[in-house]
Amino acid sequence: MVAERSKEGQHAGVVAVLFSAGLDSAVLLAHASAGASAVQPLYVSVGLAWELDELAAAERLVQSGVLGSTVRPVVPLRVDMRDEYPEAHWAVRGDAPGFDTPDEDVYLEGRNIVLLSKAAIFMARSGITRVMIGPLAGNPFPDATPAFFAAMQHALTLGLGAPINIEAPFAGMRKSDVIRLGLSLGVPLELSLSCMQPSAGAHCGRCSKCRERQHAFADGGFADFTRYANREPLGS
Repeated sequence: MVAERSKEGQHAGVVAVLFSAGLDSAVLLAHASAGASAVQPLYVSVGLAWELDELAAAERLVQSGVLGSTVRPVVPLRVDMRDEYPEAHWAVRGDAPGFDTPDEDVYLEGRNIVLLSKAAIFMARSGITRVMIGPLAGNPFPDATPAFFAAMQHALTLGLGAPINIEAPFAGMRKSDVIRLGLSLGVPLELSLSCMQPSAGAHCGRCSKCRERQHAFADGGFADFTRYANREPLGS
């Protein structure tokens, strides 16, 4: 059965996309759809506070059809990391870091290791050989470097006995560049969700992810139609 699925996936030219419903991953999914015969969005849940909101937003985006006709339904996958990120951890508790918190202070150890490992097992069983992930230029984390992706790709291919190719097509882009690309692809960016403390489908407007999002729209000179529960001043 696994071999049959593998053959089918490889012949179909399917590409998997790690899809969180965030702005970057929504544009990444549309970008992948423009160049592949079929796109499989994967949402990996690890037990963080905002995941139910993200998964709901991911499913709404895909079901709307706006990200491309080749996009398949979202496949939710699970790896419980709450033994490593304990109950008191901010990401499990849902107490989002403040607006001006630097990226380095919201690092989740091993996040891309977990996401890619879980995705790769699904891919090997489904015959999908390519996966896209959406880190941007300036990402400060050790599991978002070209060296890491090359090593991870090699290890997963060896360990699964199946080709796993990791692609990070936005690695040289800023968030404002991604917004520009998303607008050119017709992505309804206001439907994406980039927030660590969402409420009733709205961005909190007070966490560091909301700050990053607001700055990107402002830096590119784009209108921001995101619904925020609050709006902190961007400052200089």
